[in-house]
Amino acid sequence: MKTPNELRYTESHEWARREADGTVAIGITDHAQEVLGDIVYLDLPRAGKRYAAGENCAVVESVKAASDIYMPVAGEVVAVNQDLADAPEKVNADAYAAWLFRIRPDHAADLEGLLDAAAYAAHAAKAA
Repeated sequence: MKTPNELRYTESHEWARREADGTVAIGITDHAQEVLGDIVYLDLPRAGKRYAAGENCAVVESVKAASDIYMPVAGEVVAVNQDLADAPEKVNADAYAAWLFRIRPDHAADLEGLLDAAAYAAHAAKAA
């Protein structure tokens, strides 16, 4: 299981990456895509929608199950990865390159409250 050190993580298996422009890219972890199996559909949020931290904001469907995606920190969706609409399997190929959407966080410092790579790896190991 890959767990890049530069990312922050949630216990519900989302990752968050601060971008140079101040936005935050969000996706699902390598562990999540392994557990889900072959991803066949993504129901992503629309740009302009605001979400609270922990709010259900998207759905990932695989051949095994559907899984909710939760907003890691409060903010407004500013971009959605349209490339994944026709090719959701890209998430299986590289979960950290296949960001699902980007947000403008209400408070950038909230990212520091998420799990670091070591804490997430320990959490994922317990969940396995």
